[in-house]
Amino acid sequence: MFTVFWMTLLFFLWGSTKNTVESAVGKPVCNSEYCITLNDGEITAEAGLCVVIPCFFTTAYGFTPKNIVWFKCEPLKRRCGDSDIVFHINRNKVPSEFLGRVLLLDPDVSQGNCSIMINDLSTSDSGSYQLRVNGFYYGTADGVTFPSRAILSVKALNQRPSLKIPPLTEGQQATLTCTAPGLCSGSPPNITWMLRGKGEMEANITGNMTASFKTENLTVVTQRHRSILTFNSSADHHNTNVTCNVSFTSGITTDETVTLTVNYKRQPQITGNTIVKEGDDLNLTCNVESFPQSIVVWTKHSGREIYLQNNTGSATLVISNVTAEDSGRYVCTATHLNETVSACADVQMTWFSKILKGSGCVLQSALLTCVCITEGFPLPTITWPLLKDHTEYSVIKTVSNHTVNDTVTIPLKNLHYVSVECYSRQGNEEAKENLAVQEDFTEKEDIQSKTILEKISSLEVVVAFLIGALLSAIICCLAVKCSRKTLKKSENKDETLKMISQEDPLIVQNDKSHVQEEAENVPMAGEKSASEISKDPKDVHYASIDFSVMKRRSAKEATKERASTLTEYAEIKTGPKEQSKDGSKEGSETLEGEEEDLMTKHDEETKRCVSEEQTEVEAVYSTVKDVLDEV
Repeated sequence: MFTVFWMTLLFFLWGSTKNTVESAVGKPVCNSEYCITLNDGEITAEAGLCVVIPCFFTTAYGFTPKNIVWFKCEPLKRRCGDSDIVFHINRNKVPSEFLGRVLLLDPDVSQGNCSIMINDLSTSDSGSYQLRVNGFYYGTADGVTFPSRAILSVKALNQRPSLKIPPLTEGQQATLTCTAPGLCSGSPPNITWMLRGKGEMEANITGNMTASFKTENLTVVTQRHRSILTFNSSADHHNTNVTCNVSFTSGITTDETVTLTVNYKRQPQITGNTIVKEGDDLNLTCNVESFPQSIVVWTKHSGREIYLQNNTGSATLVISNVTAEDSGRYVCTATHLNETVSACADVQMTWFSKILKGSGCVLQSALLTCVCITEGFPLPTITWPLLKDHTEYSVIKTVSNHTVNDTVTIPLKNLHYVSVECYSRQGNEEAKENLAVQEDFTEKEDIQSKTILEKISSLEVVVAFLIGALLSAIICCLAVKCSRKTLKKSENKDETLKMISQEDPLIVQNDKSHVQEEAENVPMAGEKSASEISKDPKDVHYASIDFSVMKRRSAKEATKERASTLTEYAEIKTGPKEQSKDGSKEGSETLEGEEEDLMTKHDEETKRCVSEEQTEVEAVYSTVKDVLDEV
């Protein structure tokens, strides 16, 4: 039972160290009653690792084994000596190059197990190994050296570390495991990690990466050495080469390199010109960097989604001869594993128009003002070549939607422009317009009108002054004249009344009825004169009497009345009589001599003072009493 256990262990060790043997153990080789079992073939091993030389022995009856000794000598050497010892219970007899490297798998030699393990192999460890068993034969110290030998061949190390890489996802923690080759219990190897990025630059594990070393004891004499690397994976680690390097005590190294694959995705990147001139081609490419590759789909954002293009990793959208209907929002959608990301591009059509109507220049009061209006998308730029010749100017720019209004103001002293150039540029397109300069005649007309009005106003003042002076002179003359007439009337008052003889046959009858009839036939001017005359009782009033309606007295009646009244009569001067309404004319009696002329002259002057029209009067005769009564 115990022998089967060790044989199973030895087979496991050989398989794990890749020793090439035909069988776990060979056939026993006996000499008398002493037998040894070694492998039939050559044992091969790799430098830096370890090797197990399986061995079992039996002895003659009466022999008690106490310890064993292993020798290494040349195959042609018949018997190995003490100088060839590689394992002895007495460590002083072991050379330094083998001291501590050779271990006995089972210290209890009475079990017949003589297997050894040699750690930290080097090519110099190649050779033949021979066994000697020391003990007592019936109480006497004795020993036996077996002629059979185990042949060991150590070659260069070909085994590599074992790397275990789980699936990596961006943003998640990653754990990498590197296991050193061999199951040796010798000196633990040194395990390091190296990263080789896309730029072919090597770097040790730093930053958020940590490495830990771990030794796992499998059996009493076997161990497993490993290193664990922990870090947070990202897209930067994708396609990065990671190397696990194992260095053994003998200076022999081995490594293993793998390329990391990290599941990640980037945001879609859209390339191409989103501002396209109408009639040109639209070319947009959506690229999504990811692992594994994403499915990319182009759609147009509208009332309903229109699928235009799809591909893996990258998709290109091409639209020829674009029109205004092709403008809008285009969406690039990338599906990676179970996640979806998107990006959009707003496509706009460019257009450019010439300089619009409403542009022009106006010269007013030596100040030139020019306006240039244009429109387009994107907004065009307006330039004025005229400004390079001037240092004093102002430019005002206003923008409304897609219209640009540029206003420039330049003071002009001795310069005169017929036209001004205005340039409008958008990209490679350009528009030019010569703006005619127009003078503002409204201002001149206003100035002329103002001058004329000023002149007219001055003339009106002069005329008004002259008229006022003339009227004043006329009024003064009339006032003076009227004053003189009044004085003259008062002086000649007594002269206008002249006594007449009683024998005058023409007597005025003071008949009220006839006077009333005469008053009814007197014109309105006569009424006015009477009213006006009544205002001044000191003046003599002349009445217009129609003698045709008067009754002539008889001589008898006149004589009788004169005798009774003894009244003096005065002669009143009257002017010529006008025609009556019925067209008939009646003559009037006139006074004779100088009194008649004087009364006629006085009557005309009175008519002019009171501003009356010509009034027909007749010479009437009345008594002084009647006249005074009327006054």
